Amino acid sequence: MQKRKLGAQGLVVSAQGLGCMGMSDFYGTRDEAESIATIHRSLDLGVNFLDTSDAYGPFTNEELVGKAIKGRRDQVIVATKFGIMRGQPSADGGWAPVTGICGRPEYVRDCCDASLKRLGIDCIDLYYQHRVDSTVPIEETIGAMAGLVAAGKARYIGMSEAGADSIRRAHAVHPVSALQNEYSLWSRDPEDEILPLLRELGIGLVAYSPLGRGFLTGALKSPDDFPADDYRRSSPRFMGENFTKNLELVERIKAIATRKEITPGQLALAWVLAQGDDITPIPGTKHLNYLEENIAASSVVISDAEMAEIAEALPKGAATGARYNESMAKLLSR
Repeated sequence: MQKRKLGAQGLVVSAQGLGCMGMSDFYGTRDEAESIATIHRSLDLGVNFLDTSDAYGPFTNEELVGKAIKGRRDQVIVATKFGIMRGQPSADGGWAPVTGICGRPEYVRDCCDASLKRLGIDCIDLYYQHRVDSTVPIEETIGAMAGLVAAGKARYIGMSEAGADSIRRAHAVHPVSALQNEYSLWSRDPEDEILPLLRELGIGLVAYSPLGRGFLTGALKSPDDFPADDYRRSSPRFMGENFTKNLELVERIKAIATRKEITPGQLALAWVLAQGDDITPIPGTKHLNYLEENIAASSVVISDAEMAEIAEALPKGAATGARYNESMAKLLSR
């Protein structure tokens, strides 16, 4: 597994990371033993960049990651986040709703201490503001995060789904090493304004959902296949006619992948990796076989001709439906 630099402050991670959210939340059934085995296997194969958040669970995903890395701390780059507040799961077992965003300095400090305890570590390698709190000046939030770096509780800081103005103002307070945004063949919004800004400022991009929340793997056939508590049931791209139209796009990608004798998911991941060595995708999985399939994508080479064919098959903006429902979309690009 090759390495990539995120930002100009010294953070180096594996070219692919592992998104751990789905091990505890949003995507149906959970199996802690298999999830921990998946994390261990990722470390064995050189994927050392683990992504979690206090919002996942909430809280339980950090605890799971903490169990998995116990005794292997020196092999791991741990990234976690603060800022999204969630309530209690619904009576029918559905996932806990988002109740607000908080970036107050005292909240930042309290969240960091709690995350350190759940993870069982002394210092968070990359600490993100999960979403920007529009009621708190970004300078105050980032100032608190800078204080965590000074105190030795965090090594590097990041942001997630932040707008260009917030990124620029934050970076002026303390260097931001990475921005985490959704980025994939069917979610290319960062290319318009955010990615050029990151390259201007020397900030790396961590691409979450590089497989389109599983859609780009070609394995999904119907929205009825999702468990009752699966987040995708409320995601516009996975609903009704949108699902059907997007499935047609994936079939085009599948045809290209088949000719290359790889899976559609491997083609989608290889495409993200090919967009620049300052971009690190963090595909999420809780299964060993999918983990190994994803890691194999790091060795896939896409020719210029194939890049052009992919661009024609799934052009920018081709996906039907918004990537978040209305309530979640309000939290983006502040």
